[in-house]
Amino acid sequence: MGRIWSDQNKFQQWLEVELAASEALADLGVVPREAARLLREHAGFEVRRIFEIENEVKHDVIAFTTAVAETLASAGHAEASRWLHYGLTSNDIVDTAQALQLRQASAILLRDLEDLRAVLRRRAWEFRHTVQIGRTHGMHAEPITFGLKLAIWHDEAGRGLERLCAAAEELRVGKTSGAVGTYAHIGPEVEERICARLNLKPAPISSQVIGRDRHANFVAALALVAALCEHVALEVRHLQRTEVREAEEYFSKGQKGSSAMPHKRNPVNAEQICGLARVVRANAQAALENVALWHERDISHSSVERVILPDSTILTDYLLARTTQLVEKLVVYPERMRRNLEMTRGLVFSGQLLLDLAAAGMLREEAYRIVQGHAMRAWESDGDFRAAIDADPEIANVLTKQQVTEAFSLDRQLRNVDRIFERVFAGEWPPEAK
Repeated sequence: MGRIWSDQNKFQQWLEVELAASEALADLGVVPREAARLLREHAGFEVRRIFEIENEVKHDVIAFTTAVAETLASAGHAEASRWLHYGLTSNDIVDTAQALQLRQASAILLRDLEDLRAVLRRRAWEFRHTVQIGRTHGMHAEPITFGLKLAIWHDEAGRGLERLCAAAEELRVGKTSGAVGTYAHIGPEVEERICARLNLKPAPISSQVIGRDRHANFVAALALVAALCEHVALEVRHLQRTEVREAEEYFSKGQKGSSAMPHKRNPVNAEQICGLARVVRANAQAALENVALWHERDISHSSVERVILPDSTILTDYLLARTTQLVEKLVVYPERMRRNLEMTRGLVFSGQLLLDLAAAGMLREEAYRIVQGHAMRAWESDGDFRAAIDADPEIANVLTKQQVTEAFSLDRQLRNVDRIFERVFAGEWPPEAK
């Protein structure tokens, strides 16, 4: 990913746009075909020389075209340089070449997301029936399975993949409409030919720049991918807390968690993911502020994009790799999950008990009063909720012992897990069955 945003690759994409323009104009008889051939065979550049020229002229595209013209002259084809950058303005090159770089970056990110989804899918099936307590507001709620948690992340990753794919396609556009978008020097038919050579679509309309709402949408899609990574990592951080200890990130042999406390096993990878996701999210704000430019263009967006586009794509690539590794190597403790679920001695089945009492004929308000009373006493005294229910004559008058047992049944609570998996994974076989 870093190579895509290197100066060498950036200028190479600029050159590809220049050559595509010369060849398209040659097809239409505007540029001599021999000149276009010589440009393709002999045009080149040295990054060092471009920066030397830019230091003097204070204009990056002029520095680039001058450096390319020098290579043509040194090859004995100075005459051909007359047709370099013919009829174009700076942003015709910069914006179109940037679309090529973003296409390269998007291909890597889409593969990264596919890799993360594959790992989430495999581990979701692995823990499909691993019972865990679900939490709302950080408090015990009702039973779930750890596989369901992973399946939720897999589903979110699928939406992220669709969003990023659509945003990348929206950015697959070029423009050569000139200084104010009027095609004053070369016509729309030339733009269509240039874009076709570069496997881009021509922007239907542009000023001197392609509309920056496209770029804002792309960075926002990256921010949502980073938010997914944070979603996963934040959950791991909670599950790794000493009081919880249901899962933890892999701790390698020889790794150390603290300079002062040898016992520490800190979730440093998950914390890094959460921190770096904030940077991508902040870059989305900057991308949104790039949409409004003065008149047909200014350059306030340009300096911003030189930071946020490389940084956001590189960071998202890194975040996806780290999150994939985090999930791949995540150490899970099913016994601890079961012990945490059972630590409140049946409290988490209060909702089912309430429904069963109402279904058996007790008024809901009366049922709620009885169940909550037992629940609060068990909570405050660390008592046995299930034992209190078994001993309550008001409940015994309504529910049989078998019905009470069914109210506290894990299998009943989780009977639809397989159906949820069928919906999420579209009927795919579990990996181990293939």
